[in-house]
Amino acid sequence: MKMKNQKKNNVIGLSAMLLLVLIAITFIACSNDHVDDEEQTAELHAAFAEFDENNVTVLLNGNSVTIESNGMPNHSSPYWSNTTTRTAVDPMGNTLVTAAAAVNHPLFVEPTVTTFEHMAPGNIDDFNGSYSLTVSANPTKASSSTATGLGPIGIAVSGAMIYNDQEGPNVPLKDALGSLDYTAAHTGPQSYHYHLETKAWSEDDDKLIGIMADGFFLYGRKCHSTGTYPTDLDASFGHTSLTQYGSHEEYHYHIQNETYLNQFYILFAGDYQGTPSSIQ
Repeated sequence: MKMKNQKKNNVIGLSAMLLLVLIAITFIACSNDHVDDEEQTAELHAAFAEFDENNVTVLLNGNSVTIESNGMPNHSSPYWSNTTTRTAVDPMGNTLVTAAAAVNHPLFVEPTVTTFEHMAPGNIDDFNGSYSLTVSANPTKASSSTATGLGPIGIAVSGAMIYNDQEGPNVPLKDALGSLDYTAAHTGPQSYHYHLETKAWSEDDDKLIGIMADGFFLYGRKCHSTGTYPTDLDASFGHTSLTQYGSHEEYHYHIQNETYLNQFYILFAGDYQGTPSSIQ
């Protein structure tokens, strides 16, 4: 009788162990399904369709988006290689020479708001590199803002970079205004980049300018949802509203509708409201 009870207890114990194993397997499978569901919730934002496909590649990987650019714009500029030799003197007193090309680049145009004498050294197509930015596919505002730095702070739809309202360390943007082309851009230590309203494709409108390093998009001075200048912008000139690329309200930035030196509009003079990533 005692032996029978022991066998019975062994069977019950084995059954209990098997039940626990089955429960554990089910829990792990459900957990994996939950992770897969989370990874599949992200979708590529419709605004990315505006980025120039010849200069920019956009890759969705789970809940992250990687934007890669060759740093080139898709529009005309006097900063494309051309048959004019230019010279410039840097802050250290060194003379920098931009050599003449044999022929003008197809996108080269004569300078209008600047001159060959005032243009920065280097041509757009001298740059031989790339940029990469990885951000959340569903960015959220951070608990505190982060100041922008020198160098790229965003990637424009054209493929070129977005810079802030400073020309360099302790150098205000006004010191470089004479070198900006018609779309408020010039070459720099690395590549061609924008500081002010990008008139090559956006002027006093709601057009998409690009994506900032915190994953939020930057638009022109007007709001798509109202057709006029937004009045509810925060310190970074951002707000939450509908855009032309979705049916749900979302946080985004605008070019500030406040003149700089009575005639210009700065692209991005505030802090990041999200958590920025480095543009490599």
